[in-house]
Amino acid sequence: MRPERLLGLLPGLGFLAVLLAALEWAVNEGLIRRALMPPPSAIWEVLSDLIASGEVLGPLLATLRLVFIGFAIGSALGIALGIAMGWWGAAYRLLEPLVELLRPIPKAALVPPLMLFLGIGDTMKITSVSLAVTFPVLVNTLQGVRGVDRVLLDSARTHGWGTARVLRLVVLPAALPFILAGMKTSLGLALIITVLSEMLTGQGGLGFLILDMQRSFLIRQMYAWLVILALVGLGLNAFFAWAEARALHWQNRS
Repeated sequence: MRPERLLGLLPGLGFLAVLLAALEWAVNEGLIRRALMPPPSAIWEVLSDLIASGEVLGPLLATLRLVFIGFAIGSALGIALGIAMGWWGAAYRLLEPLVELLRPIPKAALVPPLMLFLGIGDTMKITSVSLAVTFPVLVNTLQGVRGVDRVLLDSARTHGWGTARVLRLVVLPAALPFILAGMKTSLGLALIITVLSEMLTGQGGLGFLILDMQRSFLIRQMYAWLVILALVGLGLNAFFAWAEARALHWQNRS
């Protein structure tokens, strides 16, 4: 990490440390019930034991597997549909009513009916994640394709390029910032829907463990797994930001 980037993080990290210290003090002083909110030091002890024992790996990998598979399927579907709707007017007129009907529905609301059709296994979870990912990627891709500079398209056609070549060498690079913006938003949604589906089905992963700890009133363990989930979200966002910076290396980035 570059020194200037590290220095830029210091204020936020300092503020977080102050909040944790204030929470520790409030719990120890009895301002917050310890049974409902243990002090951060107690949660840290449980978290350290989970990491040291390797117990975290199984549930973590189970959740990440669902996130990545659903994210990949949903992104591919969203990009394909977005390009088709943005490039061909007939495809837009055909699909636009269906997209606008399904897009506003909170994707968490689709998990119960999907459980009826697909059961409570991985197929249902991956389908739920894919649907959550598809629409933000689709909309951003559509806007990116429609926003391509007409001069670039006219120049490509002047040189006799066919549709496939224009899409590959002109449209996709021009729309890539929009596509990646939609994918970045969808990555967070993928994690949310994965955890929710694990909670509802009661099978494996971080979501199931968090709910199971709460039901068993193992409060410190529940918060420790919540911290792990928060770190997973932070890590996924950081990884995507790194990948995005390299995919858009040709842009002037401040």
